Amino acid sequence: MTATKPSPTTEDRRQRKARQTRDALATAACDLILERGSAATTVEAIAERADVTRRTFSRHFAGKEDAALDFVRRDGDRINALLRSRPAEEPPLLAYRRAVRDWLADDRDPAWHVRPRMRRLLALADTEPGLFAAYQRIRVDAQEESIRIVAARLGSDDARDVRPAAVVDAAAGVLIAALRLWARGGEGDSGAADLAALVERAYDALTSEAAAATPDSTTIEE
Repeated sequence: MTATKPSPTTEDRRQRKARQTRDALATAACDLILERGSAATTVEAIAERADVTRRTFSRHFAGKEDAALDFVRRDGDRINALLRSRPAEEPPLLAYRRAVRDWLADDRDPAWHVRPRMRRLLALADTEPGLFAAYQRIRVDAQEESIRIVAARLGSDDARDVRPAAVVDAAAGVLIAALRLWARGGEGDSGAADLAALVERAYDALTSEAAAATPDSTTIEE
């Protein structure tokens, strides 16, 4: 007897349900950590707030910090998708910068960083060890994928060619610096427009400093 394959509609429904469950858990984790602090927040409390079982939580996340910072992972995935779609003739640093610009300018699906209370969570990730460690793991995963994308654009091997890692580490570092500065600004600032403008200024600073540091404009001491 041949098993009946699920229809595309059934698969789509399952995917939507899984996405909704994951989003509910991420929202619950974020809310509870901001309300109680990370140390006082348990996985069981997150699952209860999201109205799912502890087992369901474990199918989606390794821990409470990963759940609370799931928006960071999703935004990293979106930046990488936009980076892949940039014109092949664009220099990698410019392609990364424009991918970030397009991510921040997307009004249909706003970057999670500009949603209410995300600034507080990002600021907390600087001081709370568990959140900081989770943030760093997520950031490194996203950058490793960016490096592979840039290497493919350059037609090079990222294990031998330093350019993909150098470009991505510099470009992502600028974004992280801007996000940290923005997160410390408090909830009363202008949100998305404020962050986008700050990111652009940060990239301008990088390119300006890089141009000033070229070998023919810098005296190198032997």
